[in-house]
Amino acid sequence: MVSYTEENYLKSLFLLSQGSGEVGVNELSQHLGIKMPTVNSMMKKLREKKLVVYEAYKPLKLTARGKKEAGLIVRKHRLTEMFLVDIMGFTWDKVHEIAEQIEHIASPEFFDRMDSMLGHPTVDPHGSPIPDKNGNLVWKQYRSLLEVTAGETVKLCAVINSSDEFLRFLNARNLQLGTKIKVVSVESFDQSMRVSYTGHSDEMLSKIVCEKLLVE
Repeated sequence: MVSYTEENYLKSLFLLSQGSGEVGVNELSQHLGIKMPTVNSMMKKLREKKLVVYEAYKPLKLTARGKKEAGLIVRKHRLTEMFLVDIMGFTWDKVHEIAEQIEHIASPEFFDRMDSMLGHPTVDPHGSPIPDKNGNLVWKQYRSLLEVTAGETVKLCAVINSSDEFLRFLNARNLQLGTKIKVVSVESFDQSMRVSYTGHSDEMLSKIVCEKLLVE
């Protein structure tokens, strides 16, 4: 049996390890806002449950079992976010905290029904991929808006930062997934972009914002 706290550690390891497959203890500690000795203690517990490969002074890795367990937690979270938006009418900046609570429900049937009602979505409301029933996650290759050159028109497909504050920033500018954005110009000094899209003919976006918008 995996506790709620252990699930939160596994989910963080899963998300942080995308790419290299490894996570430093310090990186995990900073991400969770938890002191290193506490993180090390938890890693020992997860090692005993054969969910994590943990050795002193070496990066952390999820075992095959741990990766599946963590992937299923992420699946439950992202399905819930999609359900809250598509079925219940929540806005994309209001769903994270609710999904944080619901993701700990153990019933596979509950989430299978949710998945079916949604029509088996592959991404959540923020464009992040939803792991399959085996916890496998496939990332689609997008560009950040920062890589787009002046004159190109692209479609907003995902956001890297799904914090409530950032999503409210996008809401205020009517930027949502599916929006077609034309890059009008790029400032050479700070790489801020002047863009146009439906209802906005002259919107300036900073470099910080542009690098968090994923497009195709």
